[in-house]
Amino acid sequence: MNRRALLLFAALGIAWGVPYLFIKIAVGELEPAMVVLGRSALAAILLIPLALYRREVWQVVRRWKPMLAYTIIEIVIPWYFLSLAETNLPSSTAGLLLAAVPLAGVAIAFFMGRPARLSGLNWIGIAIGMLGVAALVGLDVGGSDLPSVGMIAIVVVGYALGPAILSRWMSDLPGIGVVAVSLAGAAIFYVPVVALTGAWPTELPSTQVIVAIVVLAVVSSALAFVLMIALIAQIGPVRVTAITYVNPAVAILAGVIVLHESVTIWTVTGFVLVLGGSWLVTRHKKEPIAVPEAAPAQQA
Repeated sequence: MNRRALLLFAALGIAWGVPYLFIKIAVGELEPAMVVLGRSALAAILLIPLALYRREVWQVVRRWKPMLAYTIIEIVIPWYFLSLAETNLPSSTAGLLLAAVPLAGVAIAFFMGRPARLSGLNWIGIAIGMLGVAALVGLDVGGSDLPSVGMIAIVVVGYALGPAILSRWMSDLPGIGVVAVSLAGAAIFYVPVVALTGAWPTELPSTQVIVAIVVLAVVSSALAFVLMIALIAQIGPVRVTAITYVNPAVAILAGVIVLHESVTIWTVTGFVLVLGGSWLVTRHKKEPIAVPEAAPAQQA
């Protein structure tokens, strides 16, 4: 990996590692639906002009059925439940639990009729990863937050299923167009949701919350995707998935440094087991569930 690729990799790892921190800050004052609306609308405003300039919007819109499914499964549902879960869970725990996405990807491939050829090493990885999740849920999170863990489980499934939809039905579509249209679609969906549920803030949010929404939209959504496109050009789409193992570490550090979240022995144990298991699951697979060029939204 050359110097440019290393810089891109580091920047993307930060961009996709910090959203858990900023979601936690945002839901301190805003309803989860408003958080999703704010970040998706602003990110769409930034990316739609770029997609129009590249003449990618119409190509995506013509494939509206799988595009609609992708938008709902990858953004509309997961972003809401992630924001809702973080009203109770520490941001670092949310980020770490989402490292189980590769484990869910194996199951998704099986149910979609494209099971990966798993080696003994892969099966060991699944077992290790599940032990890590068990350590986090049973010994670190605690029973009182199990509903929030269930919400994170929904997010994990969505983040694993979204790329599978892209890979099967939209792998030929341009990446920026897919993300721009999906973000715009999510924003359009949440406008009436916010209006009907009264989630619109009754007063101007604090500066830190406004900054959180801007960072979520600009850095963790719009900019992150541009970085990923550049990184794919440098090292290819399969090697880019290694970013999955960096994001949780960034999430934990950000939560500890900024929000003073505690790190227990079970946090560390779960971190090692989940990431180690996910690494083993994705190692030397014959049919990797690779994130195609157009699948950045899964990173929170």
